[in-house]
Amino acid sequence: MKDKVVIITGASSGIGKALALEFGKLGAKVVITGRNEERLKEVSKALDALNTPNLCLKLDVAKESDNESLVNQTLEAFGKIDILINNAGISMRALLEEIEMDVFRKVMEINFNGTLYATKCCLPHILKTKGSIVGISSINGYRGTPARTAYTASKYAMNGFFESLRTEVMHRGVHVLVACPGFTGTNIRNAALTADGTSQGESPRDEGKMMTAEEVAQGIIKAIRKRKRDIVFTTQGKLAVFLNKWMPGRMDKIVFNVFAKEPDSPFQKQ
Repeated sequence: MKDKVVIITGASSGIGKALALEFGKLGAKVVITGRNEERLKEVSKALDALNTPNLCLKLDVAKESDNESLVNQTLEAFGKIDILINNAGISMRALLEEIEMDVFRKVMEINFNGTLYATKCCLPHILKTKGSIVGISSINGYRGTPARTAYTASKYAMNGFFESLRTEVMHRGVHVLVACPGFTGTNIRNAALTADGTSQGESPRDEGKMMTAEEVAQGIIKAIRKRKRDIVFTTQGKLAVFLNKWMPGRMDKIVFNVFAKEPDSPFQKQ
């Protein structure tokens, strides 16, 4: 990874932040983006402490023009793009019958459109370096979960998008990786949107029993080095993907029962 130019969207916290620091330790040049400028600057300072050349850009991946600016500023600073990691994302927790459509659209715009725009803008330059494009997806990209219809839809869309793109560029030297963490101890559930678009605040899950963002970041970098097609984290995640493929009806019941037991589950009101 020495001197590779790596763009990481959504790098102000969680997996994105962990990836930025791990790449920095390996000698890469790191471009970090996000909407929270204060937290982004904190990550940039941490990269400075590692003597990592870095570019800190406050932008919104859901805006096509911001992604064009991202590429232009990266090329101006470092002259090339080797790796793009589409990490920016937001979750939600609400029944479809209750969610406002603006909230559903916001999740799709950030999670899927943001990935589309960044990948489209970076692709010509990654074709030149024969580099890597990474999508941070989810187990939800393989198995839908109740009260998370928008999030699930965005991750299924991401998985299909990258499968198609991978086939387009497979003979042109570009590596496409889809990484699917299971439940990870980050703030994504705290910031998850409710039916009216407000943040849910407290996570409904025990964050202490999950993978750390650092463990996920290390696994993703290992998969990039090996140019793997996809990676599914955690035994629970692998089992969910396997069972959903071979016994989807049974999984419907299992998944419902698991999520119905969450604190303040919407199903407890039915």
